[in-house]
Amino acid sequence: MTALLRYQADLLLRSQRWLPPVILYAAFLAIGVQSGQPVLDSLGYTAAGLLPVAAWLVRICVTGEPDAARACVAAARGPGRAHLACLLTALLASALLGVAATVVVTLISDPASNGHRIPVPRLEAGAAGLPAALVCALLGAAVGALTNRPLLRSTGRAVPAMLLGALLAVVLTGSPAQAAVSGLVLGSQTGRVPVAPLPLAGAALFTAVAFAAAGWLTSRRSP
Repeated sequence: MTALLRYQADLLLRSQRWLPPVILYAAFLAIGVQSGQPVLDSLGYTAAGLLPVAAWLVRICVTGEPDAARACVAAARGPGRAHLACLLTALLASALLGVAATVVVTLISDPASNGHRIPVPRLEAGAAGLPAALVCALLGAAVGALTNRPLLRSTGRAVPAMLLGALLAVVLTGSPAQAAVSGLVLGSQTGRVPVAPLPLAGAALFTAVAFAAAGWLTSRRSP
């Protein structure tokens, strides 16, 4: 699996198809996060914006390989493992992007609650923002896995389904991403840094199931 991950990571970097989602995410943060804003609010915004980016990176990874090359890798390592490597590469790239964004936003934001009334320790805020970003990276990757090949092969169906899935994952009540982001926003109002492991556990479980289903279906549909 390590060799497959290195291969997929190299393929992703060389393709430069990662540039549009990363640039869009950077622009999203540049517009919505300003220096001196309450740190927990800014971290919630940062985490929420990562979710559709993670789904987009999954689409890039599962569709970027030429069919002939994909067939060769699938024949050598198995179609399920090859597809799983695509999904994990996108997830790892999203997680790294989320970590980098969280660190930067934590450093430039004001360590205070909403309205700048109550001090909020910067280190604790960053430690709460990292799991929230990881939750959104996980759910974004799960959305991408469930709305692209092998489940949806048509671009006309896959892209709208992916966008709708990403939106619902952020705003739908009961979603781990919604819980993680709203926890940060509520913490900014009260001045208390949230500690909530359940959203991360739920996101990890859902993503594992989504990845397993996509890998199993890939194996079933491959010749």
